[in-house]
Amino acid sequence: LGAKVVAAIKKLVGDKPIQYIVNTSFRAEHSGGNVTVHEAGSDPSLIGSFFSAGAQSFSDAGMGATIIAHNNVLNRMSAPTGQVAPTPSAGWPSDTFLQGRRRKDYNDEAVEIFWAPNAVTDGDTFVHFRRSDVIVTGDLFTTTQYPVIDTKNGGSVQGLIDALNAILDKTVYKHEEEGGTLIIPGHGRICDEYEVGEYRDMIAIIRDRVQAMINQRATVEQVKNARLTADFDSRYGAVMGPWTTDMFVEAVYTSLKQGRPKAGASK
Repeated sequence: LGAKVVAAIKKLVGDKPIQYIVNTSFRAEHSGGNVTVHEAGSDPSLIGSFFSAGAQSFSDAGMGATIIAHNNVLNRMSAPTGQVAPTPSAGWPSDTFLQGRRRKDYNDEAVEIFWAPNAVTDGDTFVHFRRSDVIVTGDLFTTTQYPVIDTKNGGSVQGLIDALNAILDKTVYKHEEEGGTLIIPGHGRICDEYEVGEYRDMIAIIRDRVQAMINQRATVEQVKNARLTADFDSRYGAVMGPWTTDMFVEAVYTSLKQGRPKAGASK
């Protein structure tokens, strides 16, 4: 897939270098092409700079695209010294941040990268291109399936709802017609804020239904058997594959039972 991404970019911009990659998640479908895309790019602003000259220089500074991500993404992709990392070091983010927002001006475009704590995972971000009025959501929003809430890696249903509300706070709609801020989902078609609002509402409704059964001391199997998602399954549901409806319901149940994790660095 990385080679296809590089080919598509070069078709659009020709020989201009790919300077930056933003990983909205550590998951393979969003970071698995890092090595290929990184090696196809360069950052001319670093070549011949302080970073590539002098006694404490980085000899490869600027010799590949800079990979930007929240620090928790780096933590998930790497490993402590002496342990085996799940991904090759050449694909690790080289420019990370810990706070809620990272800002950059590029090609006369104000670009903001926002951290969404404990949403789908603990390192999700979405990217707002302010001049173009485009938001890239990563897996915080998809049009094709229920959200893959990864409770083992810091995800939570309430954190995801909060993240979708944060996205909606930055969108602008066209009155009584489609349009306005363009939304690029992690999977699926380009759309506008209306679909994000529908998705947020769907998750909130299912959260409340699951919580009501938890309050009645229902087990996770009882919650699954209640088919609380039935009115949304035709659009988002799946009975087989890597992420099924039952897996989503169990993730919501687990998240609500555990409570939202404290935002911070992953371990």
